[in-house]
Amino acid sequence: MHGEYKVHGGKLVVADLEVVDGAMSAVQIAGDFFLEPAEALNDICLSLEGMPVESSVEDITSKLKKSLPEGAALIGFSLEAIAIAVRRALGVSKSWRDYEWQIIDSEAVSPAMHLALDDVLANEVASGRRAPTLRFWEWDRAAVIVGAFQSLKNEVDLQAAEELNVEIVRRVTGGGAMFVEKGTAITYSLYAPTDLVADMSFADSYAFLDNWVLKALNGLGIDAYYKPLNDITSSKGKIGGAAQKRYHRNTVLHHVTMAYDMDAAKMMQVLRIGREKLSDKGTASAAKRVDPVRSQTGMERRAVIDQMKETFVSLNGGREGQITPEEYAAAEKLVKEKFSTKEWLHHIP
Repeated sequence: MHGEYKVHGGKLVVADLEVVDGAMSAVQIAGDFFLEPAEALNDICLSLEGMPVESSVEDITSKLKKSLPEGAALIGFSLEAIAIAVRRALGVSKSWRDYEWQIIDSEAVSPAMHLALDDVLANEVASGRRAPTLRFWEWDRAAVIVGAFQSLKNEVDLQAAEELNVEIVRRVTGGGAMFVEKGTAITYSLYAPTDLVADMSFADSYAFLDNWVLKALNGLGIDAYYKPLNDITSSKGKIGGAAQKRYHRNTVLHHVTMAYDMDAAKMMQVLRIGREKLSDKGTASAAKRVDPVRSQTGMERRAVIDQMKETFVSLNGGREGQITPEEYAAAEKLVKEKFSTKEWLHHIP
């Protein structure tokens, strides 16, 4: 039985093993990692012999910790990474290729409709009526999208937003406010089974679910990397941010907005970006936080999205999909009942 796990920003860990009478046997751990002393690898493999196949990541990690000699150094990987590789070999932990992904790249809709579609499609995946899905958004107007737990008056200059005809909506995920205009951002959502990230911490799942897009950006010449908890950034500044919500314990909504060619001056007019937040990002002004994908690639926005889709398919598989009429209808109903209501927008004034 064979399993692999690529550590985000690190090395590949490979587990090969057999199962005899419900227990692990002939366990071999390999990979392109570094380990000192080298003899510790034999200790790692021997410690897993005879462990029950139903062992959790925590069980495996605990056993591995006891096996390591004092002062052992694991470079480019971790004991948790070994545990995930082992569970993948056992068929307990899933990888991207275990699912038949659909990729949706559909027409522009209103900001509220996008938020409703996120809710509907996540629930459809949770119910088993829809396959795991990657959806790219098209914005049809300028908007500010505030996080689920943000204070509206603290984050948005409501008068400026009205004067500039910028719509304000609230999403179901946490995180910070985003400013978008038509054709200026690249936004996508993943509706994924939680089995894909079941063996990871909540924080680690962010980087894992966006690893494919980092590879796509790297392929376009951007030295993109992940900055915990939820920022995609580069040596030239922040590119985008991610947010998550878990549905019914079996589906995760993970969505990201990246700046392509944003109007920083307008963004600063409508968003109240405080000094504390800016100091946390290590920048002196809000404008410097917007580092558009366009300036680093010189490519048209659609060409960047096409490259992202190609990278996802090459790494994880996938085929073209569509939003069904029933899903659109359910989202329209949700817009009226929730996402376009003052009660939802102002529930944290």
